[in-house]
Amino acid sequence: MLSALRCSLVALTSLALHPLASAEVTLKETDGTVRVEIDGKLFTEYHSKGARRPYLYPVIGPTGAGMTRDWPLKEGTPGEETDHVHHKGLWLGHRHVNGVGFWEDAAGPGRKLGQIVHESFVEVKGGKDQGVIRTKNKWVTDDGGEVVCTDDRTIRIHQVKEGRVLDFDTTINAGAKDVVFGDDKDGFMAIRVAESMRLEKSKPKGEKKAPAGEGHIVSDGGHKDGDTWGKKAAWCDYYGPVAGQTVGVAIFDHPKNPRHPTWWHVRSYGLFAANPFGQAQFEKLPDKNAGEYTIKAGESVTFRYRFYFHEGDTEQAKVAERYKEYAARAK
Repeated sequence: MLSALRCSLVALTSLALHPLASAEVTLKETDGTVRVEIDGKLFTEYHSKGARRPYLYPVIGPTGAGMTRDWPLKEGTPGEETDHVHHKGLWLGHRHVNGVGFWEDAAGPGRKLGQIVHESFVEVKGGKDQGVIRTKNKWVTDDGGEVVCTDDRTIRIHQVKEGRVLDFDTTINAGAKDVVFGDDKDGFMAIRVAESMRLEKSKPKGEKKAPAGEGHIVSDGGHKDGDTWGKKAAWCDYYGPVAGQTVGVAIFDHPKNPRHPTWWHVRSYGLFAANPFGQAQFEKLPDKNAGEYTIKAGESVTFRYRFYFHEGDTEQAKVAERYKEYAARAK
């Protein structure tokens, strides 16, 4: 009883430090797509069909401008690169699960691919200050349709005083066989940020080095920009200009996630991902399987991440303070 009371007091204190803004979150489901509106304006859409894994696109930031790259989901946005067709909005996946790829849309010779298939919406519910999407999904091989694992995910959308928050919780369930997440840099909880936010612009043909962009990357590990790649940190923030205003997205790694603080697969060209499974590649270890993670048959593991879409740079958005509040509520 005393422990529960202490937890409640911590939660109340955290909310007092980081108050919710009054907003109505409305969810509308149509043919496998859930449209999320905040006070009648589009925030994002959850797409369960039309790709090799579910994704959210677009994601509209607190200034009203889109914060995800449009391509390949929308053609013709000026200046956008057309690399990495599998980078669609905001998504979850991994390149090596029991030897099957759930990250790419195509693979080279000898590689097996699979799809994360939406099974059902368990709950789609809006309300004052919060919307909830709960789904069931199965990870299925292209070759033979074997179910490698299943997942239960819960996505919560909040309007907060400083911006918008999306909590993405996923429980991976192993069936009759162990599920092994192989050591690979390509994963896990990811977003492709808007082109104008990039740390580096695209490299001109014939040039050895890409010109600097106007974006920046900061992590709580004390690393900045290109040095953030492959380093461990509790949070990481990617910010830059969109439609003439500085905005950013920070990803928070939940303190109870396996291998917290996580490694960051965050690239100068706009890919931004938290990846607890790429240790050997990130740290250049001789043991190429050092980052393997096994979920035993019949068991489950939960991963929780928060996306904080904010105005301004890392300091202006008080990202470090917002993470401390998030972590306090998790204890």
